[in-house]
Amino acid sequence: MTKPITRALLAATAVFALCASPWLAAPAAAQTAAPTAAPAAPAATGPIRIGVLTDLSGSLADLSGKGSVEAVKMAVEDFGASVLGRPVEVLSADHQNKADIGSQIAADWYDNKNVEVIIDLPNSAVMLAIQELTRRKNKIVFGTAGGSSDFTGKACSPNGVHWVYDTYALAAGTGKTMVKQGGDSWYFITLDYSFGLSLERDTAAFVTGAGGKVLGAARHPLNSADFSSYLLQAQSSKAKVIGLANAGGDLINTVKQAAEFGVTRQGQKLAGLLMFLSDIHALGLETAQGLVLTESFYWDQNDATRAFSKRFFERTGRMPTMVQAGDYGAITHYLKAVKAAGTAETATVMKTMRDTPINDFMTKDGRIREDGRVLRDMYLFEVKSPAESKGPWDYYKQLGVIAAADAARPLAESECPLVAKAVKAEKP
Repeated sequence: MTKPITRALLAATAVFALCASPWLAAPAAAQTAAPTAAPAAPAATGPIRIGVLTDLSGSLADLSGKGSVEAVKMAVEDFGASVLGRPVEVLSADHQNKADIGSQIAADWYDNKNVEVIIDLPNSAVMLAIQELTRRKNKIVFGTAGGSSDFTGKACSPNGVHWVYDTYALAAGTGKTMVKQGGDSWYFITLDYSFGLSLERDTAAFVTGAGGKVLGAARHPLNSADFSSYLLQAQSSKAKVIGLANAGGDLINTVKQAAEFGVTRQGQKLAGLLMFLSDIHALGLETAQGLVLTESFYWDQNDATRAFSKRFFERTGRMPTMVQAGDYGAITHYLKAVKAAGTAETATVMKTMRDTPINDFMTKDGRIREDGRVLRDMYLFEVKSPAESKGPWDYYKQLGVIAAADAARPLAESECPLVAKAVKAEKP
């Protein structure tokens, strides 16, 4: 039997509606939130913040570090420091080459500072940790400094972009070239974490695929000072090529100590699998001359690279590395996508970035592939002798170009869960 509607019932219903309305109107996520309230979402007019998470004090600081922060600031300033009527701000921090510290900083940025994008990330262990955190927080990450190809392989994410290079590209460049030149037996000196292990793995695959042999590897911790025991092992292996699967200060120390040991004078060749302009600057041409290396950018390639590099030099007193040039390009591409999409919402911006060709002083007709890998040409360089150099920072002569399709792992070989089986049969 239906009860009659009375004034008392109407009054009670109104009181209940007033009390309950905030909960009824709240989204489902808010109703199930933990007792500690999350920070309020940024207003549509609030700043868009970009976080440069880098190495400001360790062995990778010269290739990224303060120069990467300046490159991102240049990109923001050149864009007018605003997009969609919102100011664009740049934060920076030192991850100290530790994944846990990097993750803590990134989580704070995402949760409390309303950071939309994190970029740079030298040290692949840090980069891979931030990739997973960014996926969970539904933000965007650009890996410009870290090199592990796992970033777009088994650890790929719809929110991650590998912009500058990866270990596969380095192996396809320097590694493959050294084998063609007769270096068909290798011994590796490898940095014992994700980047070094990925670089050794990818290069070894090219060596053995070309009929060469890998005779062994010596692995060292980050920030090592003494490489004598590793070099002695490499010398005793009698390998034609000693592949240096390390970077930054570790690589510089290895090359310097190899020169002291007379490694090349005894007939073995050094392959610096990941070398930056900053490394050559630190080594000097007398020590570095003749080294073959692979990069995606060199400041003196053409008028456009020289124009950007001149501006960068005026701010930093150094010519940019490929990482720092890539930081500028990645943030410019991101801001263009936000403007074109009319929103900073992650999925929409990611789709816009994938749909938009990349064209700037560093990249010609590049694109972001399904796995997050930027398809771009890579360049093979040889370090000049002191007699060949015309002045400061005149360090490279170009030997060749590695086409974008050859510099990226074929999708058919991809371990990325985002790559559909049908796509894997296509060309990269």
